[in-house]
Amino acid sequence: VFGTLVDWRTGVSRDAKSILRPRGYAIDWRAFADAWRDEYQPGMEEVRAGRAPYMKLDVLHRRMLQKILPRFGLEKVDAAALDQLTHAWHRLDAWKDVATGLAKLRQRYLIAPVSNGNVALMSDLARRNDFHWDAILGADLARDYKPKAAVYLAAVDAFNLQPGQCMMCAAHSGDLKAAADSGLRTAFIARPEEHPGVSETAPTVAVDIVARSTEQLAAKLSV
Repeated sequence: VFGTLVDWRTGVSRDAKSILRPRGYAIDWRAFADAWRDEYQPGMEEVRAGRAPYMKLDVLHRRMLQKILPRFGLEKVDAAALDQLTHAWHRLDAWKDVATGLAKLRQRYLIAPVSNGNVALMSDLARRNDFHWDAILGADLARDYKPKAAVYLAAVDAFNLQPGQCMMCAAHSGDLKAAADSGLRTAFIARPEEHPGVSETAPTVAVDIVARSTEQLAAKLSV
């Protein structure tokens, strides 16, 4: 979901600015969003490796936030502001093609996020962006984080399907490789604007479908 369906970089930097600037802070808002996102995989690895019990991504996001505050001179930001900041991830906006593309896909297929985001987070993103998912799957269901196989296989099982009957769609090759290793079909959706100069413009692994948008994915799946 993050990057593939919603624009985390713009949303987090926008909310950080709106929350912190009235409190007298002036920082590089995009750099702040990037630094926070850079803690994403290391934070989840503590759970994946068994060094920490499973905790919701909201909790991990807050821990990641606390870790980067000193880099930006934000050590004295009040708790209420930190709570608001943590929920910036609940207020992200979708890429322009997504609502229409998902609606087209849903005409023929069951669709659901298989995300590291927790259910409350995914629900808020759905309500904000008019996503009509058939279920919310992923980390909260599996009690683990991608790219662990259990996350993909729990999603498959939730719909009483076999892995080969399911397709993981993402803008990140690592996610798709892990899904393919678990027997799922895969589709790469290019999102070079997720983090310009850093994001993948093409998959680095073999996939079943490559698309420029969710609308093009729907077209390639004959919807």
